[in-house]
Amino acid sequence: MTELLIIVFAAILPAFLLVVYIWWRDKYQREPLNQMMKGVLYGVVSAMIAAWLEGMLQGMGIVSAEPNGALSAIWAAFAGAALPEEAAKLLMLWLLLRKNPWFDERMDGIVYAVCVGMGFAGTENILYLVSNIDSWQEVAVSRAITAVPGHFIFAVAMGYFYSMAYFGDISWRKRNRALLVPILLHGTYDGILFVIKVSSGVAGVLFLVFCVFCAYMFRYGRRRINEHLERDMNDPNQVAFWVK
Repeated sequence: MTELLIIVFAAILPAFLLVVYIWWRDKYQREPLNQMMKGVLYGVVSAMIAAWLEGMLQGMGIVSAEPNGALSAIWAAFAGAALPEEAAKLLMLWLLLRKNPWFDERMDGIVYAVCVGMGFAGTENILYLVSNIDSWQEVAVSRAITAVPGHFIFAVAMGYFYSMAYFGDISWRKRNRALLVPILLHGTYDGILFVIKVSSGVAGVLFLVFCVFCAYMFRYGRRRINEHLERDMNDPNQVAFWVK
């Protein structure tokens, strides 16, 4: 029982720290902690929805649970992981924000998306660690420095474009970027890892590509956060364009 509690703690700690980080970055008008916790719980629900969608896709034979080639691995990464997972997160983000009076700054979209994303990542982490109980320490460390920060960046992208559409910074017809950009990032991230598993001959090169891509993602996420912070600083009394 004690070991299980330690495993759960190790699984959720990286997600918790990233929620604290985004709360700290939201320096102009921080969101209520109860609303952020609600977002995390919505993220837990999104993980359940995504698991159901992924199981349905595999059961229908649309996606293979064990891809055996590069093309099937890439297809599994985009159609079997990125699409259902990011769609489930976006659904829960929409439910969280559609009547949320606290959503009154552009940065708020990123904050709430990260809360949803970290609820998802923490739940996924628990499942991974429990299913790899004999080597959970190594899995916990590897996921803490790769998968959980990856979900953080996917969430930053989702929240960034959600706010851009909500506050009228981009055409409302382009609101699909809140889903498409996270899918692109997530699918590329998983696609490289999935291809590494089935193409051992080029694993070294692909791992280098993976590291470069991760570095790009982290710079991308930091830039998006800074952009919304700057917009909020220049427009401190903003209200969504359709309720002005």
